This record gives sequence, structure tokens and C-alpha cells, in this order.
Amino acid sequence: MLVAAAVCPCPPLLVPEVAAGAASELDAARTACIDALGVLAAARPDLLIVIGPADVDGRGPHPEGTQGSFKGFGVDLDVRLGLAGDPADARVERPLPPSLAVGAWLLARADWADAPVEGLGVGEALEAERCANTGRELAARADRVALLVMGDGSACRTLKAPGYLDERAVSFDTEASRALAAADLATLSALDESLAYELKVAGRAPWQVLAGAAEGAGLSGRLLYEDAPYGVGYMVATWF
Repeated sequence: MLVAAAVCPCPPLLVPEVAAGAASELDAARTACIDALGVLAAARPDLLIVIGPADVDGRGPHPEGTQGSFKGFGVDLDVRLGLAGDPADARVERPLPPSLAVGAWLLARADWADAPVEGLGVGEALEAERCANTGRELAARADRVALLVMGDGSACRTLKAPGYLDERAVSFDTEASRALAAADLATLSALDESLAYELKVAGRAPWQVLAGAAEGAGLSGRLLYEDAPYGVGYMVATWF
């Protein structure tokens, strides 16, 4: 059963070495993410699963010990998912997609050692019902499952945003953030897949996996952070 979840944004810019001179602009988001991981630790899970959007090469399960890298973002920095696993074996596994690499970086920053860790990369276009079914399967993996859910809101919040300005972006992100704050499974499950794609929302599928995993768990939500630096919606929330 799902006992806790943390929702965090997944831009590589969350890593200070990647952000370089602009690192301080996301200090509040980083602090909120670490606070959210504290909620996961307090839940004493038997298993932590990190979920995030991924392209074709990064989709599917990633075992503990799998490595990721930020070399593609101009920084010679490697990360590893969790503490266990054989590093030699991990090198032959598919590398972590960027979203899970950011999750692994957050876990390392928080000195996570509270439960085994696995990763799951999901396609941004995954249908809502398949997301829900995936979540149900994850929740059944152990008696006490926690999720670290990586994903951004719309990338169309301003003229300088990666997806340029779309006037529908603010209302989409507002609805999503309210649902994350309230652990509102129905609203998350009903997020429009096509609209999310048009608004370049990286978090829609992971959030809907979370909604499926939380069915019957009776969790409450809390929003720790919400902003749109760089024209992209970032949210941090906890469910417990």
C-alpha cells in the first residue's frame, strides 16, 4: 500500500552545478524538495520508487544502483540511484533518464538510507488508464510503499518559456497544483492528456501514476512550493 509520496519538479537546473550562476534562483525549490523527502523518510517505507518522465530509451524499470549523468548538460557529474546494488552491474544497465537522475541527486543530497530504491521511467504520452494501472501495481509491491514523483507543469507560462506563451498554461497548472495540494485523485486522473501534451507538461503521466497508486490509501496532501521560474510550472507537494 502507498503510505507516502513526494512530488518534485525534475529540471536538471535543480542541480546547482548545472544551473551554475543561476543556482540561487531555485534555492527555495531545492529546500522544499528536501523537506518533502523528510516526509517520505518519516513514513518508514519498505520500498521507495522514483517515477519520472522518460523518452523511449529511459522508459521502464531501473534497479537500485543504476547510474545517471549530467554530462549531457555540460557538467561532469554522475549520480547513482540508491545505495545498494553492484556498481559494476549498474554500469551495464540503461542509464537513468534525466528526471530520475535529478531524483537520484535529491536522494543523495538528503542522505537517503531509509529504504531500498527503484526507478521507473514513464512515457509522457502514456494514457491515463494505463498510468492508473501502473500506479496500482506499484502500490502492491510492498506493505509500505513510498513514491518520489518527478515532473514539471506547463512549459508555456511566459514568452521566454521553452514552449513560448500559451494562455491556457496558468489554468492547467493551477488545477494540477490544487489537486496535488489536496491529494485529489479524481482531478489528477481527469487531467486532459492532449492539453497536457500541447502545454509541454512533463508531470501529467507521473501524477496520474501517483493517483492510481493512492487509491484506497486515504492520504492527505500539502503543497510546499509553487512557482514558474523560466516560464515552467514547478510544484512540490507531499502526500501522507
